[in-house]
Amino acid sequence: MLHSSQNINEFGALDLSRALHTQQFSCRELMQATLAQLDRLNPGSHAVVSRVDSDALLAQADLRDAQLARGESMGWMHGIPQAIKDLANVQGLRTTLGSPLMKDFVASEDGLMAQRMKAAGAIVIGKTNTPEFGLGSHTFNEVFGPTRNAWDPSKSAGGSSGGAAVALAQRMLPVADGSDFMGSLRNPAGWNHVFGLRPSQGRVPMSPAQDVFMAQLATEGPMGRHVRDVAMLLSTQAGAHPSSPLSLKDDPAVFAGALDMDPQGHRIGWLGDLRGYLPMESGILAVCESALKSFSGMGCSVDEAALGMPPEQIWQAWLVWRQALVGPRIAPFLINPANRAHIKAEALWEYDQSLTLTGAQLMSASASRTRFYLSMLQLFEKFDVLAIPVAQVWPFDVSLRWPQNVAGRTMDTYHRWMEVVIYATLAGLPSISVPAGFGANGLPMGLALIGKPQGDWDLLKLAHAYEMANPDLIARRPPGV
Repeated sequence: MLHSSQNINEFGALDLSRALHTQQFSCRELMQATLAQLDRLNPGSHAVVSRVDSDALLAQADLRDAQLARGESMGWMHGIPQAIKDLANVQGLRTTLGSPLMKDFVASEDGLMAQRMKAAGAIVIGKTNTPEFGLGSHTFNEVFGPTRNAWDPSKSAGGSSGGAAVALAQRMLPVADGSDFMGSLRNPAGWNHVFGLRPSQGRVPMSPAQDVFMAQLATEGPMGRHVRDVAMLLSTQAGAHPSSPLSLKDDPAVFAGALDMDPQGHRIGWLGDLRGYLPMESGILAVCESALKSFSGMGCSVDEAALGMPPEQIWQAWLVWRQALVGPRIAPFLINPANRAHIKAEALWEYDQSLTLTGAQLMSASASRTRFYLSMLQLFEKFDVLAIPVAQVWPFDVSLRWPQNVAGRTMDTYHRWMEVVIYATLAGLPSISVPAGFGANGLPMGLALIGKPQGDWDLLKLAHAYEMANPDLIARRPPGV
């Protein structure tokens, strides 16, 4: 049914949905095209792991076609192939967390995100690769190996949603889920020239979860090659759930609405490198500032902005919160002391540091976080959106564990080189990475836009306006795709 001049893999998710529902092509044809793209590109990138048997997937696609033939549709994702990040459960598939200790664990039921995507009609074809326990913005592990950047296989894909970002960029998936603690939806999106949204705190409930009251820094969310696909997937992922008592009760259907808006008059505050506080590799600020010129051309005002409290205080609060939340995640794996030999050093460092934390330290860090949030509210009296680079370094050599030096400054932790992303996380604010452009090295970089509290919808509309104003930039494809 597909015209010979069309390439199914180039379709965005919403375009696929319309085409399937109007029978421009079948769910089987889409699955065949997806599997062929995986066979061609995934061996070189290791983006999708734990693949489901091809015959079983084609049989599921045939069932979806039969439903459409009867006039039945499960939802907008009807028949669309999906791979779920390997930190989330999918019934019958391995959830390895990138850890050799979990390499044989098979989930007995779906997590909430997989439930919602399946209910909308998605067909799960496998998982997307992630670093061990999702720690570190560089996707490598001892179970599946490294995921390689879509634009240069010798470079890192970022992380922890690195597999998802590369699968999108290489047209193996039309839209993807991910999760974000320290930039894990934003950094890999920026490094692979796609869009990645960290939703507002509580927008997307996470279940099952070890803790549903304190652990609010990490969130699941959507990625895509088009903002409209990101918004549509958010409409499926979002929505309150009883298992997540702090989840937002807003109707998620709003994210399925029209994104068109007039950006004229929007006020953008440019944080840059925080007046020299954040070390940045050469060329990153220039690429991001070129993207900001596009906003100026759209009628937005762009002015310099500054955080309302010393960044080092914010960082110290971040360290306490992160160790307090990450350490207990690692603890169950260390009930058996012999497991230390099978856990990466960065995770052990988080765990060991957490053992020395006191309640007084956590409350002090919480007070610092509160002061920071209030200072961000003051900034949003002057600006509608804040902008900052999505990373401080270009994609680095895939064989490195993490950059130990940035622009002449030594990094004192395995994640200090990603300090730039913590501001949206700590304040619980929505933030979307939009493709900013390419450096002299030919590698992509993203610009992070940070929205007002619970301002996901307005942020998505501004990002969509940016996408519409830069069609040639957004349309660029990685080599070999």
